[in-house]
Formats: sequence, structure tokens, C-alpha cells
Amino acid sequence: MHSFSQEFISAMTLILTGDSDLWAIVLLSLRVSLMAVLIAALIGMPLGAALAVGRFPGRRLVVVLLNALLGLPPVVVGLLVYLMLSRSGPLGVLHLLYTPTAMIVAQVVLVTPIIAALTRQTVETLDAEYAEQLRSMGVSGLASVPTLVWDGRIALLTALLAGFGRAIAEVGAVIMVGGNINHVTRVMTTTIALETSKGNLALALALGAILIGIAVSVTGLVSLLALREGQGEMRHA
Repeated sequence: MHSFSQEFISAMTLILTGDSDLWAIVLLSLRVSLMAVLIAALIGMPLGAALAVGRFPGRRLVVVLLNALLGLPPVVVGLLVYLMLSRSGPLGVLHLLYTPTAMIVAQVVLVTPIIAALTRQTVETLDAEYAEQLRSMGVSGLASVPTLVWDGRIALLTALLAGFGRAIAEVGAVIMVGGNINHVTRVMTTTIALETSKGNLALALALGAILIGIAVSVTGLVSLLALREGQGEMRHA
């Protein structure tokens, strides 16, 4: 118990004194995950919206595949990205393996299905609710997407936060393609795993506390947005 107390105090000291190594790891984690979510949103939101309002052959199959990708194991994603970026892979000439860019690519692959699936669900629900009204105004199909997206902006923001939560907590894929290189690709999750195995519990605890704080903040923001949306719907009812 005494040892744990000492480690906990040391962890809090690292946080409160602004340890440069600690905060460099935190900032890299945030930079990688935020960039991954941004790219995933640019891909996933248009894809989800198109699947929600579009009617084309094979649509059901695409939706099934998209939902199946939600359960894609991170280590499999890491392996596939590794093979693509390795020296003998098709993108090996870009020399991206063991760089933050490789970690962003892996996180984009993991997060895009989440954002696309949640976007499709949101836009499809709104389309069913407002389809008749929009058609009476001469707006239908893909032309209705901007209106539906704006109306569902709170739910879509929740989808982005869910994607960010998934990205920031990832360890398996990013450690495979990033290599966990000190001051280069070492993010919070990979550092926690490494430092725990080395017995450096102070740094692991400090990063764990920050990661939990981020996760709680994201969850709280999602809940707040959902509550706000529910109150807004009640006012309009």
C-alpha cells in the first residue's frame, strides 16, 4: 500500500509539475487521434449520408459490410496497415512505417466505420421523418443531405466524439505500425503498456489518469449533447 501511495504521489507530481516527456506524449496522442478523426469524418460522413438516402444496387450489402467493420479487431487492422506500409508493401516507397502518419492511417481505418455507421443511422432516421415534407418542397435524394445533416448535427457531433474516444484509446494497431519509438511514435496507450511492463508505474499512472480524464470528458460531453437534443425535441413537440 505504501509503495502504491508513493507511485500515485509521483504520478500526480508529474502531471502538476508539467513534466515535458509526459505532456509531449499526451500532445502527440491528441494530435494523432484528432487528425485521424478529422480524416475519418471527411470519409465516413459523406459515405454514411449517401447510404442513408441513396438507392442503388448492392446498397444492402454495403451496409452489412459497414456494420461488420465495426467489429474489426484492431490487431488485424494493424497487420493490414503494416503490410501496406512495409518496405515490401505497395506503399513502402513512402517510408511511412513507424511514423505518426502510419498511426493516423491505422486509426482512420478503425474510426471511419464508426462515424459512417452512426451517420447513416442518424440521416436515415431523419430522412424517414422528413422525406414527405422535403419531397413536397422539391428536395429529394442526395439534395436533401445538407438539410438532414444540419438537423442531425448534435447526433453527428456525438458520432465524432465516439470516434475520438475509440481512436485515443487504441493500442494494438498503433503499436504495430508506430513501433512505440521514444519521442517519435510513443503515445499514451503504448507508453502505459511499456512503462507498466518496465515497472515504471508513476509515468503509467500519470498517463492513465490523463487518459481516463479524457475518456470521462468525452463521455460526459456525449451525454450532455444527447440530453440537450432530447430537450430540444421535447420543446418542438
